Amino acid sequence: QVQLVESGGGLVQTGDSLKLSCAASGRNIRSSAMGWFRQAPGKEREFVAALTWSGGTSIYADSMKGRFAISRDIAKNTVYLQMNSLKPEDTAIYYCASENRRTSYTNSYYMVPTNYDYWGQGTQVTVSS
Repeated sequence: QVQLVESGGGLVQTGDSLKLSCAASGRNIRSSAMGWFRQAPGKEREFVAALTWSGGTSIYADSMKGRFAISRDIAKNTVYLQMNSLKPEDTAIYYCASENRRTSYTNSYYMVPTNYDYWGQGTQVTVSS
């Protein structure tokens, strides 16, 4: 049974930082591609960042480049999303996702939610103005 558990969300002010965590069980993140997505009320789920299964490539949505950073700790089987310079438009539920086909794809592959087979329950991030 694969489980992904996000944590670290909360209420912050514009310009603040947050670090989200995604603890995985039942699957080794070393052999998985891991992604972060977010969904705001009334909007579709949106790609944020991904780390390819080899861990060698980080992929970001254009609006997050330079502000967000994805990383992983193999020993803790945990993936992180460091978010800096937060804006009110970053307010959303943030989800962690995993896929383990162990194949290298183009960057766009990792931006599609349906390419991931396991999801966490999400963690709320609210940025006040």
